[in-house]
Amino acid sequence: MPLAPQLADFAGVAAGQRVLDVGCGPGALTTELVGRLGPDSVAAVDPSEPFVAAARERHPGVDVQRASAEELPFGDDEFDAALAQLVVHFMSDPVAGLREMARVTREQGVVAACVWDLAGGRAPLSVFWEAAHELDPDVNDESQMAGAREGHLEELFRETGLHEIEATALSNTVEHPSFEDWWEPYTLGVGPAGGYAAGLDPKQQAELRELCREKLPEAPFNLTFRAWAARGVA
Repeated sequence: MPLAPQLADFAGVAAGQRVLDVGCGPGALTTELVGRLGPDSVAAVDPSEPFVAAARERHPGVDVQRASAEELPFGDDEFDAALAQLVVHFMSDPVAGLREMARVTREQGVVAACVWDLAGGRAPLSVFWEAAHELDPDVNDESQMAGAREGHLEELFRETGLHEIEATALSNTVEHPSFEDWWEPYTLGVGPAGGYAAGLDPKQQAELRELCREKLPEAPFNLTFRAWAARGVA
């Protein structure tokens, strides 16, 4: 099951609310929110202009703006909930980003977020980084990023000043028809993993590719991942 419906359920998103999607990317969570609330009740931000353009094209009725989590272009108390799906670990200042989410959320509104379990090896990137670490023990494998270990999102929420903090684990199963389907995203140079792969010479990249192939089941295969989630009351 995709993460977006699970995160929206965890945050208590329901008809009649106005909700903000922080770090919307091309709009996976935005799509779920629009389905529940309608486009006029959803706003979204992302610092990447291509993602903003993609989200606007996908959802012409949604207020999509280019902005970082740390500087949200909204007034105080504008939303019933602010959600961040797989974003907190990429914030330059996670506490500042979460505080901004709380600022634009009304009193007793909800702030919720989830991050892949990178530290526990249950993330979509885990096999890639496990292989990379075997070939290069000094590689930065993202496991130390904010919210990537169990309990850390809760710590960040407490530091932000949110109340009634709850935590849970969300799961997501993805089917891969072939190894190439699994590997191809890493060749696009996107994110830390893609950037790492792009920086390898052809021989090193081939070694990494084949080690990943050895670690994965025979295709087609399903992989189940875990994300840590937290919610708090503003």
